[in-house]
Amino acid sequence: MSKGKLAKFADMATYENVFQYPFSVVEHVPFDMQGHWREQYFKNDNPIVIELGCGKGEYTVELAKLYPDMNFIGVDIKGARMWTGATQALKEGLKNVAFLRTNIEIIDRFFAEDEVQEIWLTFSDPQMKNPRKRLTSTYFMERYRHFLVDGGIVHLKTDSNFLFTYTTYMVEHNRLPLLFRTEDLYHTEGIDDATRKILSIQTYYESMWIARGLNIRYMKFHLPRTGELQEPEVEIELDDYRSYHRTKRSSLDKAK
Repeated sequence: MSKGKLAKFADMATYENVFQYPFSVVEHVPFDMQGHWREQYFKNDNPIVIELGCGKGEYTVELAKLYPDMNFIGVDIKGARMWTGATQALKEGLKNVAFLRTNIEIIDRFFAEDEVQEIWLTFSDPQMKNPRKRLTSTYFMERYRHFLVDGGIVHLKTDSNFLFTYTTYMVEHNRLPLLFRTEDLYHTEGIDDATRKILSIQTYYESMWIARGLNIRYMKFHLPRTGELQEPEVEIELDDYRSYHRTKRSSLDKAK
């Protein structure tokens, strides 16, 4: 581990807006703030919105600045990245933003029933080889149901045609109420000003994807608490990349 990472982890251990509970820790130590984020940390009754896989936390911070009457929590396991957003939030005195360093697979251990109103998934790894690891899979959406209000909103913003297509099939197959969908966010007409204001927030990697000529895709849908969720049995064309400047490893053209 580089000295830079060590220094960042040392910083975050002192940050009041960062909570670090990777699986190895929370497996043995209950998260006492589960169900009490508003009263114990935010000190208000405002809605809670979480960003899963927040990376550097840019999106979480910008949302918090746009909506001071809402609470935002960025979640990721990579602390060295999260340090950027957590540091910015502290320097700017943002009291409506927090960061949780943990594995998303155990996200339901940190929030109680009805504690969260919305979920953002921004440029998540499409996990083309493993459906279980996709953040819009039945595996994860069943976990979201444990703490998301009934009919709460899930936002997906992505450069990945694979993940976007997969999620579209998930929404259609399970008849989840679709609120909005576009395959080319920045060239879609008719988006209201409030929505465009939110969607205009660009992360570091998003600007790279745009410069590379890739379309940015976005959808939002309701996630009702009832009804059995099922995986769509369809084959989807794979993206020709895994992440920025990294081609896919598999020689396959499609996957379920």
